[in-house]
Amino acid sequence: MIVRRGLEGMAVSALLQLFCEKSGSLGLPINRALMVIDTLHPVHEGHVFRWRNDGQEDDGPVREYGSTSEGEAAQTWQRSPFFHLLQIGQEELRRRIGFGESSDFPVIQDMKDAGHTDYIVFAHRFAAEGTIGEMDCFYSAWSTRHPDGFSDTNIDALRRLIPVLGLAVKSASLAQIAGTLVDVYLGRDAGQRVLRGRIRRGVADRIDAVLWFSDLRSFTTITDTARPNEIIPLLNDYAEAVITAVHEAGGDVLKLIGDGTLAIFRADDPAAACASALAAEADMRRRVNELNERRKAAEQPVTAVYVGLHIGEVFYGNIGSVDRLDFTVVGPAVNETSRIASMCRSVDRPLLISSEFAGTLPDAARATLVSVGRFALRGVGRAKELLTLDPAIL
Repeated sequence: MIVRRGLEGMAVSALLQLFCEKSGSLGLPINRALMVIDTLHPVHEGHVFRWRNDGQEDDGPVREYGSTSEGEAAQTWQRSPFFHLLQIGQEELRRRIGFGESSDFPVIQDMKDAGHTDYIVFAHRFAAEGTIGEMDCFYSAWSTRHPDGFSDTNIDALRRLIPVLGLAVKSASLAQIAGTLVDVYLGRDAGQRVLRGRIRRGVADRIDAVLWFSDLRSFTTITDTARPNEIIPLLNDYAEAVITAVHEAGGDVLKLIGDGTLAIFRADDPAAACASALAAEADMRRRVNELNERRKAAEQPVTAVYVGLHIGEVFYGNIGSVDRLDFTVVGPAVNETSRIASMCRSVDRPLLISSEFAGTLPDAARATLVSVGRFALRGVGRAKELLTLDPAIL
């Protein structure tokens, strides 16, 4: 049953619950269970999954944890029976804590204090070719409050069944890692399209989209004058402000190009998409202002963000060679957006908007715009009128 549910894609917490409840119905007296598996994620090192039926308070079925390589988290990890198993190269550790055996790890003492009589942990290692990032082992712990503890038959059953459960958990974790990687490196919408099978070269959809291109003011000057170890943190700080604002307004970031960001807002409803892009720009501006206050206080270099906004038809899909593809947008409208953003320096405005974008906005939003003139954009056949928000609003 666990194998079938794993193949069907059941969530890991549900797999653990199913395993424990089914085991209990067959006479295996599990009262608490815990599983740990690392992942590949820019923030989280892994996940802890818990199940219990002993009537005591629960911390919840799933918890994400950060790095265990330093600080209090490292100390907690190094005091765990899992770490001990890795150090001695063993797969299994059992303590019959209700029958006089040592509770020589803090977590095992906690189990004893909670009235548990038997506790067993497993560390099932992956081979090198089965390891992804930090995900190199499946850890699990099982305890009972049964007066006689786990019987020999119970222990044999756990030894046979836990690797099966581990395989289902690893499968689900790999699927989650795949989703994380494509979302992080391709963007949320593009990543989900790739996972649904849109990976053939040259396959692209014609879509209408609001296009966002932004970059940092005076970035070249900053890189020439700032200390080398300040550049990456600076890029991360400002990218966080831009990307968070775009995502929270419903957009998708497709590409980071040095200090530049290319994003889209699907324009199934063009007026709504344009309004969302403007909302993202306002939110981003607020975030950057707050960021600059923090960076000034820390005596770190600060900058601002230039944004160009446009709307048009683009090709959205896979472009590249047979063994290196990029899921992105291409077309004249993309080039025009980049050129519009580059004009921000020339006219000393943080935001420039095409007339096509302005003409799509609801009347109330359009009334907040002022023209900055007509400009010949490099690579664009005819001069374009560009607008910005009334300076009194910025």
